[in-house]
Amino acid sequence: MKNIIFVTHAEKGPSGGAKYIYKFSQIINGINNFSSEVLHIKKKKISKYKNSINKILKIENKLSSGWQFSDITCPKNFRYSWFENKINLKKDFNFNHKRDFIILPEIFAHLADKMLIKNKTNYAILVQNGYSINSTNDEISLNKAYKNAKFILSISNDTSKCIKLRFPKLKTKILKVSYSIDLGIINFKRKKNIITYMSRKLPQHSNLVLQYLKPNLTKKWQIKNLQNISEKKTYEILKKSKIFLSFSNLEGFGLPPLEAALAGNSVIGYTGEGGIEYWKKPIFNKINSGDINNFVTKIFEVIKKIESKKKNSQLKYNFLKKKYSRETETKNIKNFLKFIR
Repeated sequence: MKNIIFVTHAEKGPSGGAKYIYKFSQIINGINNFSSEVLHIKKKKISKYKNSINKILKIENKLSSGWQFSDITCPKNFRYSWFENKINLKKDFNFNHKRDFIILPEIFAHLADKMLIKNKTNYAILVQNGYSINSTNDEISLNKAYKNAKFILSISNDTSKCIKLRFPKLKTKILKVSYSIDLGIINFKRKKNIITYMSRKLPQHSNLVLQYLKPNLTKKWQIKNLQNISEKKTYEILKKSKIFLSFSNLEGFGLPPLEAALAGNSVIGYTGEGGIEYWKKPIFNKINSGDINNFVTKIFEVIKKIESKKKNSQLKYNFLKKKYSRETETKNIKNFLKFIR
């Protein structure tokens, strides 16, 4: 039995990247002849302390950027609290090179040499954001990591383009995977006049949009920020809301806008580049990044359509549900598992 080990950052709060890795691992655990674990890593306390001292004293650091293998550790007592389903945790760097297959996220790809290659442990790189490929300025380690990877997993068409531009000789190594989103049955009749958004990405943009929106918004509508709340609570609100404002910025996929759409919302805003492949009218309304005036104008146009009871295309909604279904995601996972020996 092959054991697929995903490496990710030990983040206590919700993270789109970690959520996908957790789901990925969970699905693999349900496939015959495969098991899966998640290995969380964090910086050692001494490393954080040195970095803080260097910043305070303004000591020039000539080391490579990005996390270094000598600076990281596995937190023994790490517990994820925001992901509801169970995953298996690995708590050390001891790998069985005959049984284990490691999947590194692109932000830690450069760790492959000292963590895996030297011990002859097979691995792949999961690129969720093509704009985060340059995880270090150490070109030798980065190129070696991608060159020696058995394959490279890409989460979107835009991400695949980024990989091909950065590593043109590795085009044949790219395998496409996908997300699945199942929010259950959406009762469109119980929707409320709620506009939702997340302030974490591009806060200056969201603040400007809201400043121009609020003075002209009738009391029929309310605005809710979905920042720093649980995944369950986020989905509950999205199922009730009618409009979602997207402030995605240079993202490999952009999960919140798609989740909002599949919760029955009209989505207005930025594609984040990665969202281009699903950003289709009439559900999605594209705004060029920084075009605040047009952003606000489009919100009022969509509100007018909603209040006149013009419906989004049910055909487009059903297409999204099928494209990002659990069946499609599992099919893509099984496809790349064929390449693991």
